[in-house]
Amino acid sequence: MTNKQDTRPIILLLGANGQVGWELRRSLSVIGQVIALDRHSKLYCGNLEAPSQIAQTILTLQPQVVVNAAAYTAVDKAEQESDKAYLINANAPLEIAKACQVVNAIMVHYSTDYVFDGSGQHARNESELCNPINLYGASKLAGEVAIQQNCSRHIIFRTSWVYAQRGSNFAKTMLRLAQEKTALNVINDQIGAPTGADLIADITAHVVRQTLSLNSNYGLYHLVADGYCSWFDYTQLVLSEAERLGKDLKVKSDQVMPIPSSAYPTAAKRPFNSRLDHQLLSNTFNLHLPTWQLGVKRLVQELCD
Repeated sequence: MTNKQDTRPIILLLGANGQVGWELRRSLSVIGQVIALDRHSKLYCGNLEAPSQIAQTILTLQPQVVVNAAAYTAVDKAEQESDKAYLINANAPLEIAKACQVVNAIMVHYSTDYVFDGSGQHARNESELCNPINLYGASKLAGEVAIQQNCSRHIIFRTSWVYAQRGSNFAKTMLRLAQEKTALNVINDQIGAPTGADLIADITAHVVRQTLSLNSNYGLYHLVADGYCSWFDYTQLVLSEAERLGKDLKVKSDQVMPIPSSAYPTAAKRPFNSRLDHQLLSNTFNLHLPTWQLGVKRLVQELCD
């Protein structure tokens, strides 16, 4: 008995071993044939430092969807490595967009809250003026513009404070420090929404499925968990959940001390206000975004098991 030929759409996934890429392998496999590449892939190029070769990969495979989950994300190093940041975050998306336009593929791409300057107290929507205050944010904004100008069938998701069980993340770091140190100071004047890579991947799959079916609703969307917090609030929730689950900590959740950003200088400026309004995404695709607390509690439980 022979297997029926797989007629599902071909989905090319770039950055397959990153936090979001790893989760996308799972979520996208439900809706298509996933060809997962990273910078070390041999048969086809998945290295965003070689934009022309990435483009050739797309022209060769002719996928129906290209999901670019790869990026240069070293925010502080970007201040000294501007050429590399722009190569990966702007030039590569440009070439991917052009190739997607040639083969009529949908291009899915991820951007960041860092395209905004972080002023004010409100949650920004997709139509508001961008004004990045660091080189990383500027390179990501350049990538957005390149995609919008060169690929008509694009979906760009801006997200923030991404975490995953896989690899390093803020929650893991705070848990480790709370076990090793006797005091813990955490920034309290930067506000955003911790957003799980699994949530990003699941929503991506939902949106791609609808977009393939309807051939509509292309554009730019904010994809973040509901609500917001400071890094200090985030830490308190992580530690309180760890305490509830029996983790032995030297620093308890109520012993964490809030500090201003000025007490922890970095090479790159960070926006104080990283709130993103996700109503356009929710309304367009009939979604209910869970609270940031729900995902973080689940993460801590997984880390403490």
